[in-house]
Amino acid sequence: MDIVLIIVGFILIIGGIIGSFIPILPGPITSWFGLLFLYLTDAVPMSYTVLGITLILALAIFILDYFIPAMGAKRFGGSRYGVIGTTVGLLIGIFFFPPFGIIIGPFLGALAGELLNGTKSNLAVKAAFGSLLGLLTSVFIKFTVASCFAVLFVWKFFEHASDLY
Repeated sequence: MDIVLIIVGFILIIGGIIGSFIPILPGPITSWFGLLFLYLTDAVPMSYTVLGITLILALAIFILDYFIPAMGAKRFGGSRYGVIGTTVGLLIGIFFFPPFGIIIGPFLGALAGELLNGTKSNLAVKAAFGSLLGLLTSVFIKFTVASCFAVLFVWKFFEHASDLY
C-alpha cells in the first residue's frame, strides 16, 4: 500500500509543478496533497507541524494567486478586462503556441481585453505589460513553492527509503 501512496503522491507533486503554469490546476495545493500522501505511508512518520505549515503556505499562495495579477494590472492602469484577457491569453498560448505562448499569450490577451474595454492603445499596452508582470510573478511564486514541496517530498522519501522495503 505504501508504494501506491508514494506513486500517487509523486504524481500529485508533478501535477502541482505543472499546475504552477496552468491556471486551471492549483499548483501548490496539488503538491501539498502529494506531501500528504507521502506522510500517510507507514515508512514516513507523520509530522503535523510540516503538514500544517505547508498547508498554510499552499492556501496563502492559492488566495494570493487571485490578487497578484490584478494588482499588477491595476498598478499599470489596467482594468478587469485586462486581467481576464491575461488568463484567456495564457490558456490559449499554453495549448496552441507552446512554449512561447506562456509569455506572448497573456500579453496579447491583456492587450485585447484592454482594447475591448475602450482603453487607448498606449495605455492598453502599459496595462497589458502590468497584467503580464503580475501573472509572471504569480507563476514564479507558485512554481517556487511547488518545487520546494517536491524537494521536501524527495528528501523525505530518500530519508525513509530503507523503511519502505
